[in-house]
Amino acid sequence: MGISPHLSRAYELARSHHPHPNPRVGAVVVSPDGRVLGEGAHEGPGKPHAEVAALDAAGSVRGATVYVSLEPCSHVGNTPACADRLVADGVARVVVGATDPDPRVSGAGISRLRSAGIDVDVVEDPAARAVDAAYFHHRETGLPLVTIKYAMTLDGSAAARDASSQWITSKEARADAHALRAESDAVVVGAGTLAGDDPALDVRLPGYEGPQPRPVVVAGTGELATGARLWRRDPLVLSTRELAIPSGTLVVVDGGEHPDPVEACRALAGLGLISVLLEGGPTIAAGWWQAGVVSRGVVYIGGRVGGGTGMQPLNGVFSTIDDATDVVITGARALGPDVRIDFELEP
Repeated sequence: MGISPHLSRAYELARSHHPHPNPRVGAVVVSPDGRVLGEGAHEGPGKPHAEVAALDAAGSVRGATVYVSLEPCSHVGNTPACADRLVADGVARVVVGATDPDPRVSGAGISRLRSAGIDVDVVEDPAARAVDAAYFHHRETGLPLVTIKYAMTLDGSAAARDASSQWITSKEARADAHALRAESDAVVVGAGTLAGDDPALDVRLPGYEGPQPRPVVVAGTGELATGARLWRRDPLVLSTRELAIPSGTLVVVDGGEHPDPVEACRALAGLGLISVLLEGGPTIAAGWWQAGVVSRGVVYIGGRVGGGTGMQPLNGVFSTIDDATDVVITGARALGPDVRIDFELEP
């Protein structure tokens, strides 16, 4: 039996907002005769949860069914408990896309509803996890979901020998990369990229009005480029030492010459940044890859051939085929003259 279209609609509503570090949640209230009475989505911390927004929009809901992408909460935080509201309003049935993965609350909302006599169907739909993969990943690992992104030529170079790389890909691919940023809480680069490319790390899409990702610079032993435009965007700087920065927030983490990638990720998660896009150059890309903090990747392959050995996307030596990491290619599509390939690492 397929997934209810009302549950699919709840997923769609959940994706319409970016409430991290809170989860994306959507809800739909349906009358006993099948009419949609109300819809809602969680918009951000301190805002009404999806179930409450949907119930408020619906009015009288006694005997109704509520479809919700994630288990309703049973605890009181900045907002009242959704499970209590569902009980108080007299709904008859709740269909849950997935149990909340947070070990502190997992299953509690479902138990509260069932103890009140409400019929609860828990689907555990993979699509419900996909609605907010970063939330699930963070609650299960304590780390943010890190997506590595890079562009390269058809013959595998991320830049020429002189470090020039603008532009390997087309405007279509670059616009798509901005959409990736729009899905992220933070965009991370190293000090080399800051100095060499002077990136803004913001979302520049026509009509975009959503939140901008937090720019993050991972510092090494050298001086940071103090004239970079990124300093106008209140960046985070991760470093293993105290250092003066023109603006933003310095976070000191453990490591050697560079911050340890795992500790850097823990620091970002501690600040509520649970969906991270790694856009840095070959040095930071290799370091984070080798540390095992990368879970996903997006590769843009430009319709260009370098015709020689340039700079690789990840620094280091590929000594033997046994050193290769198997990944699952989850998508491939054309973007103008280029190709986007998505992959995931095995959990």
